Amino acid sequence: MYYLETGSQNPYYNLAFEEFILQERTDGDYLLLWQNDNTIVVGQNQNTEEEINRAFVEEHQINVVRRMTGGGAVYHDLGNLNYSFITGVEDAERLTMERFTKPIVAALQGLGLQAEASGRNDILVDGRKVSGTAQRLVKNRILYHGTLLFDSNPSMVEGALQVDPAKFRSKSAKSVRSRIGNIRAALQKDMTLPEFWAYLKNALADEILPAALTAEELAAVEALKQSKYDTWEWNFGRSPKYDRVNKAWFDGGGLEVRMAVEKGRISGVVFYGDFLAVSPLEGLTAALKDCPFRRDAVAEVLDRFSLPALFGGIRKNEILNTIFY
Repeated sequence: MYYLETGSQNPYYNLAFEEFILQERTDGDYLLLWQNDNTIVVGQNQNTEEEINRAFVEEHQINVVRRMTGGGAVYHDLGNLNYSFITGVEDAERLTMERFTKPIVAALQGLGLQAEASGRNDILVDGRKVSGTAQRLVKNRILYHGTLLFDSNPSMVEGALQVDPAKFRSKSAKSVRSRIGNIRAALQKDMTLPEFWAYLKNALADEILPAALTAEELAAVEALKQSKYDTWEWNFGRSPKYDRVNKAWFDGGGLEVRMAVEKGRISGVVFYGDFLAVSPLEGLTAALKDCPFRRDAVAEVLDRFSLPALFGGIRKNEILNTIFY
């Protein structure tokens, strides 16, 4: 397995680096370990302004960036370590998260921790969330990445995020702070984050092959950072006024639909949520434009797409029920 580090704690650069590897290094298996400093990372399909505590973000000068994978917003500081697996996949329809969570869980168990995979995309230690994961499929390559809360500041995690209380409706923990944990606090024998980093790198692969990007590739990463991840359009985006708005929560995640309807036809639609998409929604939203605003007509459009790729565990009827409330 090829091993890469970004050499940066800048979230805009790091996400550009990760996307570049996914898009351009099309052969081989890659492991990336990296950190963002003082950052909120929102999911690909989330409404950024509704996920962040704006006053807190400005007071603490927190970076805000959108990633290219689904799922919910997370806070990163230098007590958190991020990992990325990038590899080929032959049958995307049969791909399960267990393929990637299993080595992470095993590595944590190797430290004597009571670690387990849980729910849609969480890894728990002693019943507390220490990792959230997400994935993205591009052609026959997959990016699977996640956080590892090693020694993060819980007050910053809680203060930075503006979490919908409905997210906790079926969980015993009723706040971000009570639900998350730190790996370091659960260790029987203390270790520093650099020691944990070194341990994890070797635990996740039988053979590590150090790799590096060429000067030309690094220039391409910087160009992608500037053209995409540095921009307000990508990180926040314009949220037009729609005359139909509805939000619902399902086992597969939260879904918000904002839709404009003119003369009985859909003139614009946006889907927001923390559902675990692996593909972008632009094709679907384009196909829905000018579609008659009828349940059967919208259902026919939905049938043209792989809904698990676009909405994770949210089902067709749940999407329709949210649109036609």
